[in-house]
Amino acid sequence: MTQLYQAGQGQPTDEIRKVAEYEGIDVQKLTRRVAKGHVVIPSNKNRNTKPCGVGKGLRTKINANLGSSPELENVQLEVKKAKIAAEYGADALMDLSTGPKFRQVRQAIMESTDIPLGTVPIYQAGITASDAKKAVVNMDEDDMFRAIEEQAREGVDFMTVHSGITLDTVEKVKKSERVMGVVSRGGAFLTAWILHNQEENPLYQNYDYLLEIAREHDVTLSLGDGLRPGCLADASDIPQMGELLILGDLVKRAREADVQVMVEGPGHVPLNQVEANMQIQKTVCKGAPFYVLGPIVTDLAPGYDHITSAIGGALAARSGADFLCYVTPAEHLSIPGLQDVKDGLVASKIAAQAADVANGLKSAWDKEMEMAHARKDFQWEKQYQLAFDPEKARKCRERRPTAESDMCTMCGEFCALRMVRDNI
Repeated sequence: MTQLYQAGQGQPTDEIRKVAEYEGIDVQKLTRRVAKGHVVIPSNKNRNTKPCGVGKGLRTKINANLGSSPELENVQLEVKKAKIAAEYGADALMDLSTGPKFRQVRQAIMESTDIPLGTVPIYQAGITASDAKKAVVNMDEDDMFRAIEEQAREGVDFMTVHSGITLDTVEKVKKSERVMGVVSRGGAFLTAWILHNQEENPLYQNYDYLLEIAREHDVTLSLGDGLRPGCLADASDIPQMGELLILGDLVKRAREADVQVMVEGPGHVPLNQVEANMQIQKTVCKGAPFYVLGPIVTDLAPGYDHITSAIGGALAARSGADFLCYVTPAEHLSIPGLQDVKDGLVASKIAAQAADVANGLKSAWDKEMEMAHARKDFQWEKQYQLAFDPEKARKCRERRPTAESDMCTMCGEFCALRMVRDNI
């Protein structure tokens, strides 16, 4: 039995109870939201995962992407990234490895962390086919589903599957005026496969079989946006929206099969289109949790895309997104290093907190009030404790030490708080 099935029977699972306690929400209310598909709790029955709720009425969650490539493969480095991401507040991880040791990387991350782990199984299928059959486009249906089954048995909690890319949507891309075409790596694998083989996407055509596998292991499906825009000029175009309409139907079919499902979204989106994108997804996909990459709101900041995505992410989460995929300073440039992971995580945490405050979430406001009182009373240790990056906050203050505990070197003796306090 899956969590969705049990919730539909009015039976809270252990995972639902733990999430309800953590989020400060009534168990029955959360059970109803899981039953409706408005909240998912990615937790494969083959892995002991720390439950994490994603969706309506809950804190905005953060995912951190990790993974090796053929150009840079170091299993222990990816483990260190995973641990840093978890330390700085990642709610989930995704292993996007494409290097030869992809299985070792995945296993090492799963053994070193207990937060939900996601993958993109088409990567494994493509890598395997490239090795054995000389090209990604030579993979077949068995390769695709073999990778999905293997990862489900291992305990992967959620999987990105690009089931919305079809013969029809690929034709829309060909006829479109897109500047950058297909920028999703998994989406490109399947688009190239469809063009080469002139056959329908097996992950769409045999979606019921995919649901069987997910149901058996209680894997949450993350319906990938393979046709997401790769630059602002391509945002909200016909291929993107055409794929989204298909995903809306696939959400319905997943729920009917008692499989938890969320939907992935853009991408690169101008600030004035972010809110509309969130609302369209929530309508088309019937309230399914929305998982967005950024969105990045300007393409002119390589090296600073953790900032461009935090700007977009804050507005996205304020407008309905439930799950933010962090973006690091290395986005578009290179594989992220340890500092990139930390910087990307902190930026996304800031965006999530800003949105949760704007959405009136009590837990978010409680922390803001704690910080306000700590600052008023010059409780430096408390301020460090509440900060998203305690180490950096502490170093900033210690950089210009002062003997006075109730001032900093910005205002010094002209501290506004102290001046008023001493004259009351």
